[in-house]
Amino acid sequence: MSKELQLSAGLQAVTLKPRRGCGGVFRDLVVNTRQYLEHVRESTAGSQGRMVKLFANHFRVVSQPQWIAYKYNVDYTPDIENGNVRESLLSQHEALLGKCRIFDGNSLLLPHRLPKPKTELVSKLKDDALVKVTIEFSSELTPSSPDRLRYYNVLFRKYFGLCHPHLTYSICRLEVWPGYITSILQYENDVTLCADVNHKLLRMETAYDVIMRIREDAKNKNLDVEKQVAKELVGSIVFTKFNNKTYRVDAINWKETPKTEFKKSDGTKITFVEYYKRQYNVQVTVLNQPLLISKGKWKKSQQDTPHEPIFLVPELCHLTGLTDTMRKDYRVMRDLATHMRLDPEKRQLKLKEFMDTIDKNVQKELQHWNFQFDTQFLSFSGRILKEVRIFQGKRFDSNPQFAEWSRETRSGPLLSVKSLDNWLILYTKRNYGAAFSLMQSLRKVTPTMGIAMRDAKMIEVSDTVKSYVTVLEKHDSSNTQMVVCVLSSDRKAMYDGIKKYLCVNCPIPSQCVVAQTLDKPQTLMTIATKIAQQMNCKMGGALWKVQTGLQNAMFIGIDCFHDIVNRRKSIAGFVASINEDLTEWFSQCIFQESGQELVNGLRACLQEALKLWYERNSILPYSIIVYRDGVGDGQLQALIDYEIPQIVSSLETGRGSICFKLTFIVVKKRINTRFFVQSQGRLRNPLPGTVVDVVLTRREWYDFFIISQSVKDGTVTPTHYNVIHDTVRLSPDTVQCLTYRLCHMYYNLPGVIRVPAPCHYAHKLAYLVGQSIHQVPHQSLSNRLFYL
Repeated sequence: MSKELQLSAGLQAVTLKPRRGCGGVFRDLVVNTRQYLEHVRESTAGSQGRMVKLFANHFRVVSQPQWIAYKYNVDYTPDIENGNVRESLLSQHEALLGKCRIFDGNSLLLPHRLPKPKTELVSKLKDDALVKVTIEFSSELTPSSPDRLRYYNVLFRKYFGLCHPHLTYSICRLEVWPGYITSILQYENDVTLCADVNHKLLRMETAYDVIMRIREDAKNKNLDVEKQVAKELVGSIVFTKFNNKTYRVDAINWKETPKTEFKKSDGTKITFVEYYKRQYNVQVTVLNQPLLISKGKWKKSQQDTPHEPIFLVPELCHLTGLTDTMRKDYRVMRDLATHMRLDPEKRQLKLKEFMDTIDKNVQKELQHWNFQFDTQFLSFSGRILKEVRIFQGKRFDSNPQFAEWSRETRSGPLLSVKSLDNWLILYTKRNYGAAFSLMQSLRKVTPTMGIAMRDAKMIEVSDTVKSYVTVLEKHDSSNTQMVVCVLSSDRKAMYDGIKKYLCVNCPIPSQCVVAQTLDKPQTLMTIATKIAQQMNCKMGGALWKVQTGLQNAMFIGIDCFHDIVNRRKSIAGFVASINEDLTEWFSQCIFQESGQELVNGLRACLQEALKLWYERNSILPYSIIVYRDGVGDGQLQALIDYEIPQIVSSLETGRGSICFKLTFIVVKKRINTRFFVQSQGRLRNPLPGTVVDVVLTRREWYDFFIISQSVKDGTVTPTHYNVIHDTVRLSPDTVQCLTYRLCHMYYNLPGVIRVPAPCHYAHKLAYLVGQSIHQVPHQSLSNRLFYL
């Protein structure tokens, strides 16, 4: 048996050490960024815009413990890996500990001090085996300690299990598990419970079902079973119902089976079959199946920590998420949207049911800690900013509709254009009609945009990457401005191969379109218009602009892409404006270790961007505004300590006595807070431009929310912004209006997006490189929006 099999079975069987972020020495991750921002220490609220009454999916905590609590570390000998078993062993000593306690699996919070600083107890497992439980005093926690909020979240989620509905229903071989996601946090004036509706999607097939299906197919198609199983399962996320956990499949072990023995932490041996029966009362029925290997979940705070492999039995692992076939099935996606994409009224109803259930079933348990919640949505005032004026060609248009752009076949003159004098259309034989129709449609739409276009040179290719590359190699590409590839299908390998060649080996801006997209005459002109717009941008043209209100300012976007499927290197995308109109952009990629979020190499990126800015404008920018996406609250201090100094050091180089000014803003999209307005007695989505900078902002941050877009279905999600460094000394009104305006400057959508354009450009760049080309793009493309 392999040595690595001695490590784990479903849950890690190695000795668990106290997690210093929670059970051991807790480090307060609530970073006070206002201490760095003298000009906003008093208030971070703006005043511009029209006032509006808002509601949020937050419920105020009206009562909470005001006594000192006592924190204890808890250790088990021999070690116990199952959290439920740890809890049950501790509960055997309720006479000593009392009913009022919070246990997170590693540490214990009590409202009273135990008689001894270190207490050793003995508990029994179900098989009468003895376990020593050591409880050792750690610290006192005052009512205002941030650590207590973490324990309150543990407490709430523990009792929340009593009222979790799990009203599972089925849609097209999918199990939909409805539920809720919650968090308790301290905001400006109150502690609130944020609750939102959440759904988990499980496919009605296990990993073992997939293995058997592939084995059946292999009989007739002479396929390599192991290779095909790995292709379908490696990188997928599976869910194990016996412990309600998800795992990523990283490999398949064909040499071992559930009958294989492994060594537990106490030195005894047990088979996987026996382990799952004894630990979870689950019976493994197929004894000759292989085992799945998961390397464990990567944590941003532990990116350098090696993970022990976790072994899983395929028949116990349900696949999660949607297949590509499901995503392309209109009926499946429509039915899922009907159940999962809740509008404000339905969301309010679901959350009201949730709070009623808490009040009926859980409130008595929470009263041990003197906890009570207001059952009504939190209400407060927000503001709606003025509509943003869009300059396109020789006229101004206004937000939010982008009316001149949103009509199906209309496109007015662009801000600046690049004429198409020398370009190619590559197509396969069966796609000639689609390629010719595209060229004819482009002839019709480009004059309205002001683009002069000669007919493309149309070249037939075979339906392989090699064929496309061979044609491009033979063609004189020195003067080619654009390559348009009409593809037979959306095969990723085909797209990746073409993009890699045209971004790395033969750097030419390119546009790929699937032939089927061009089949519908009623939408062909709309598609051709969008393709023409993208082609113009990729060649250096501009569609529109907004006035930012800042002069001589460079805007930067930073985001990272992590390939969780293949565990390739992470890609950091760096994008910087190189003119005042924000119509031209410099881009660069940084390759990093897999999973690494903090970016190393910003200094060199910024120096290149400043050099290009100076070449274009004959003067260096006065201020730098950075929008940083993709980081969590727990990484704010790391940004302050690691990324911002890189930028500051770059700005200090070769500048003499003149100082650059820097503003660094963290952008967060994955939030559970939702806002609503009441109209005619019903809750609706707020209008685009709605700003929230009171009540639900944090005491220690310079933060705000903006709803920049509108949605047709469901509930709109706001974006959370946190200014963590600002020597430009932007007022709250300025930074909010500026941020909202930048949400209008993304050229791949004729409308408003959720985040400022530089953020999304950085995301698009990192995604293209990480998903498709896996190499640094050619330097000649660095001043083009080739990644749109």
